Amino acid sequence: MTNILYIFIFTKDFVKCFNVAIDFILNVFNFAGIYQTKTLVYLIAMNTLLQDYSATRKHTETLCSNLKVEDYTPQSAEFASPPKWHIAHTTWFFEEMILKKYLVDYNEFDAQFSFLFNSYYNSVGERISRNNRGLITRPEIKDVFKYRAYVDDHIEKLLKSDSNKELQDLIILGINHEQQHQELLLTDLKFTFYQNPTYPKYSTSNYVRHCNDEIGWLEMDEGIYKIGYDESGFCFDNEIGKHRVFLESYQISKALVTNAEFIEFIKSDGYKNASLWLDDGWHWVKTNKIKQPLYWNNINGVWHEYTLSGLQPIDDNALLSHISFYEASAFAFWKGCRLPTEFEWEAASNELEWGKRWEWTNSAYLPYPGFKIAKGAVGEYNGKFMINQMVLRGASEATAPGHSRKTYRNFFYPQTQWQYSGLRLAK
Repeated sequence: MTNILYIFIFTKDFVKCFNVAIDFILNVFNFAGIYQTKTLVYLIAMNTLLQDYSATRKHTETLCSNLKVEDYTPQSAEFASPPKWHIAHTTWFFEEMILKKYLVDYNEFDAQFSFLFNSYYNSVGERISRNNRGLITRPEIKDVFKYRAYVDDHIEKLLKSDSNKELQDLIILGINHEQQHQELLLTDLKFTFYQNPTYPKYSTSNYVRHCNDEIGWLEMDEGIYKIGYDESGFCFDNEIGKHRVFLESYQISKALVTNAEFIEFIKSDGYKNASLWLDDGWHWVKTNKIKQPLYWNNINGVWHEYTLSGLQPIDDNALLSHISFYEASAFAFWKGCRLPTEFEWEAASNELEWGKRWEWTNSAYLPYPGFKIAKGAVGEYNGKFMINQMVLRGASEATAPGHSRKTYRNFFYPQTQWQYSGLRLAK
């Protein structure tokens, strides 16, 4: 029995173990004549889910532990939301999607918060414009943390009184939603700090000191490969719909592109050569006067980059980061290669080292066969964004622990630079 409880308490893949463990425990209990119901099992399961919930919420607050009061509110761009908004929005998600629906006689913490902290859920109601999130000087940050504590208390109360599967699924979705915002909190904060000429330091970890462990090329045979998620654990709806794709034989690099390699691209006038760029990319370069990756500065002939531990000389051997799809595509063309499709990436992923950078692919963000948008607000999570965006695979050092898998489909607009995005070549 002790070993079985250990599985529930310490596993990081709650859903995958849940059903198997339930059946196993029940068989033991029935054989011994001790229990005839699932009551004890569900108590264990709810306790584990509550532990996962609490750990995720605490990790968000740990990320905020280095912030000053003044850091919580500024918004430096429409896409870079303030820390205050992130920690309130993830709390609003649990309140709006779960507590209001499942907890009898639940009272909202503040009726105005839905307008302030809704992101893009049109079915929920009106909301503040995205570019005005930095104007939310009130509520004070101390009140936002009170809001988090209030919702946490009620989620705990709910989980101790209800155990239906729909509730469990929504809690798990909310946990993964908050993990996404943990990474966004860091990338948005970095972009805002970069606008400060003093180049503030957030932490001793700069999230970019990572080098390749392997070099060379992986040969992949032509054939039919299965793509998509079909296991018993959690995934987002855009990963569902496992299907077959035929791939021609190809090679995919075992290494990601490094800073030194990209410096050579700059030296060869890569940003000035229109023939290397997609037409939209060249227009973006010219319109925005792009001359180097985001956060790079050439100071007295030496390349530096801003990191979350301050402005530092660039490490030539470190992995390239903060580039757009347009830059990734131009570099690949300059090298006589191309970007892999998301299907090529996934087919090869078991034999590649990945997880240090989000990797641009040459695949548009589109639904898999059989994809259906869920009813209600939850259905607005992914499906409506399947237009004009490109898929990134992998993860980054800023990605929350346990939040990556080989079928994960991240997606951003092709001009996006502020994520920890790099590239891997294919040919």
